Amino acid sequence: MRRSRTATLALIAATGSGLLLAPPAQADHTSCRRAAVGPGWYGDNQARLQQLVERYRSCGRQTKPVAVFDWDNTVVKNDVGDATMYWLLRNGRIRQPAAGDWSTTSRFLTPAAATALADACGPLARPGAPLPTGTPEGAACADEINAVYGTAATRTGAPAFTGWDRRTTEPSYAWLPQLMQGWSAREVRGFAAAARTENLAAPLGAVQRVGSGTATGWVRYYDQQKDLINTLRTSGFDVWISSASPQPVVEVWAKGVGIDADHVIGIRNTTGRGGKFTSHLQGCGSVPDGADTMTTYIDGKRCWINQEVYGIRGAAAATVQPPARRPVFAAGDSDTDVSFLRDATALRLVVNRNKNELMCRAYDNGDGRWIVNPMFIEPKKQKTGPYPCATTGYVGPDGTKGPVLRGDGSVIPDQTDAVF
Repeated sequence: MRRSRTATLALIAATGSGLLLAPPAQADHTSCRRAAVGPGWYGDNQARLQQLVERYRSCGRQTKPVAVFDWDNTVVKNDVGDATMYWLLRNGRIRQPAAGDWSTTSRFLTPAAATALADACGPLARPGAPLPTGTPEGAACADEINAVYGTAATRTGAPAFTGWDRRTTEPSYAWLPQLMQGWSAREVRGFAAAARTENLAAPLGAVQRVGSGTATGWVRYYDQQKDLINTLRTSGFDVWISSASPQPVVEVWAKGVGIDADHVIGIRNTTGRGGKFTSHLQGCGSVPDGADTMTTYIDGKRCWINQEVYGIRGAAAATVQPPARRPVFAAGDSDTDVSFLRDATALRLVVNRNKNELMCRAYDNGDGRWIVNPMFIEPKKQKTGPYPCATTGYVGPDGTKGPVLRGDGSVIPDQTDAVF
């Protein structure tokens, strides 16, 4: 099956049958240094990526083609937001919320979760002071925070969040930057840098003590993605990172692949006196700052890319733009990346982590512009059974599941996992 798929895609590439959109007529490649995509890719993916580079090379043009990468589990193995959360808990850097009221940390936090957090953490520190979550007496508090963050439930299993739009934000992801309230961006970058040093130094498979339990203790850059980003930048692409981890955290990690802070789009806090983070988030499009409902998540990623990369403001930022105002290339690994991947006009790279909606769309591959690659480190085994594309692969704004639809409204049939 995999050989058959590779042969089919190679035929498409060779015949030029809609594989990549033609570059603008005014493209000038004469001043662009040639760069080659390195090895280590599945099937003909290296060749497909090289074709993209050759067709869109644009060092001599004023307007560069845009490429956008998700970060966690796309450019790196494991999650830099998680790594930072564990560091904050181990080092006692999360502050007691105002009046000890945990509902102030997220508008979506349930009363059950707010009560559980108050019970576990309330006696440990005064409001505004750091909680001693790295000490034995703070272990229960660390455990409760980690449960709410990691499982969206309390330690007793009660739902921790309610009432959010599943296509524009994920409250457990947003909760990490919200828990950074009281710190400045510079201070958070320092925390992230310390976590980065530890996680890169730890051996593959390492775990660390967090509260009374253990958590993943290592992160690695994917060499293939690091090389691809360098190749694209050398070839004149305007390369961006769009992540659902906190802005200053991704800024620190993105330096490792040559991406500056002004080309990173993460979840962004609003700031108060002295530049300290508040527990509220910046908005996008028609969503104002402090509403906390439009983060870099699924349709929210589209909004933030349109706003930050293309300067589109207001309600239009949340809509699909004409091809000239969309990335030519996008890379992601999860359903959170679906919208901005679909927006890419030339090629869409998916790192296979068995995510239903994303893999339904990638394997359906109606326009021939999707390519799938196994995870570069510890790839997942083939998914047993098909992806439920025709029934429950799509999750609506209210959490209702339904079929995954193509752009023309037709239903994508169930798909078999073929790249692993």
